[in-house]
Amino acid sequence: MTFEEVVIQKPTERAQCTGKALEEVLVSAKDNDSLTVGVYECAKVMNLDPDSVSFCVLATDEEFECDVALQIHFTLIQSFCFDNDISIVRVSDMQRLVEIVGDKAGQLDDAHCVLITNPSEGSFEDPALEKLHLFCEESRRLNDWVPEISLPER
Repeated sequence: MTFEEVVIQKPTERAQCTGKALEEVLVSAKDNDSLTVGVYECAKVMNLDPDSVSFCVLATDEEFECDVALQIHFTLIQSFCFDNDISIVRVSDMQRLVEIVGDKAGQLDDAHCVLITNPSEGSFEDPALEKLHLFCEESRRLNDWVPEISLPER
């Protein structure tokens, strides 16, 4: 999908397309061992090797919306991503995100932050990841600095 095709899509089509693309990228990155999950684990990776980070997903749900500490972490992560030109999105269905990136039982203690990193031998290439980067670029042009994506239901 070209940048022009992304721009001319209707907002609902864009949201559905990007949700599917995000799911594809997360599954592919998980299969390639290119995921880092958890706020503290992600912070460590960003601090040690920010150039290896390709994409960032922040997730919350109603249970954690008022968690001040988590919101402070999100603010710091967002700032770091902006400073290092890392595309970033939010998802509001953390349970769905856990289903995608968790183990077979879908169990994770902390899936509030997920990073897609490049493998040590090269870069993580995925057409769906390129769609997400284009979506983020277009969202920034519309002053939506951390766009929210809805993951498709199963």
